[in-house]
Parts: sequence; structure tokens; C-alpha cells
Amino acid sequence: MTDRTTATQASARRFEVPTAIRFAHCDPAGIIFFPQYLVLFNGLVEDWFNQALRHPYARMLGEERTGLPIVRLECDFRAITRMGETVALGLSVARLGSRSLALDLDCRGADGQLRVAARKVLVFTSLDTHQAIAVPAPIEAAIARWMAGED
Repeated sequence: MTDRTTATQASARRFEVPTAIRFAHCDPAGIIFFPQYLVLFNGLVEDWFNQALRHPYARMLGEERTGLPIVRLECDFRAITRMGETVALGLSVARLGSRSLALDLDCRGADGQLRVAARKVLVFTSLDTHQAIAVPAPIEAAIARWMAGED
């Protein structure tokens, strides 16, 4: 587990999910509409919590009343993605702080071509007060285990 006063730096570990690009993701030209990447990346974070961390995202929001809003977002759009493709959405931890989590996310085509690269910083918040809170201990431990490859 991390010391709450010191951030844990980047993990070489990568969580990846194959994802079909559907009609609902695309503009009339059949190319993914860029805001849809943010929706897909949010789903990737949920999958990471559910599958890799084994800490259900719905439980975190529901009974634990912990939110995880984006406070900073950077995206580089490198190439188009078309309806009907299956892409790999990937996630790695760039930084785990005492209240925040920086994630590197990307979308790659079947040929490995980078389509989009993003970094988002998320802050843990109380859904009751809407104030930033320390990373909840069970989540911090799950992230540390996953980063260390101990799952």
C-alpha cells in the first residue's frame, strides 16, 4: 500500500479490453465521433475496477458513496477509427496520489496503430459532500496490488 503522503508512480502494467466500434459511436461518415472515446474510456475504467481491481464500480458509487470525477483531461487524436472495427482500449496507472489517480488510456487498431492517447486525472470525492477525500483504503490496496502484479 502507498504512503498517503507520497504518490506511487507509473505502473508498467496494462489493462486491455477489446471493443467493437458500433453505429452508436459514429458520425454520419461512419467514423467514430471523438467525444465517444471519452464514453469508451469511462467504460474502460469501470471494467478495470470490476475485473482487474475486483472492486465493483457500482458499489463504489452506490453503497460506498464515493465518486471519481475527471478534473484534468488531455487527448491526442492520431488516426480515425471506423464503424465495424474492433479496437483495443488500454489503461495503465500513471500516478496514484493521496486523493487522485492519473490514468493513461489509449485506443489501438487491430494492427496496433495508435488511434487516441489520453491522460485523465480523477479525484476521489464523497458523493454526500462533493469534497475530495483520501483514496479509500480498499481501493488503494487493490490498485497497489494490481500495479505490483499481485492479482
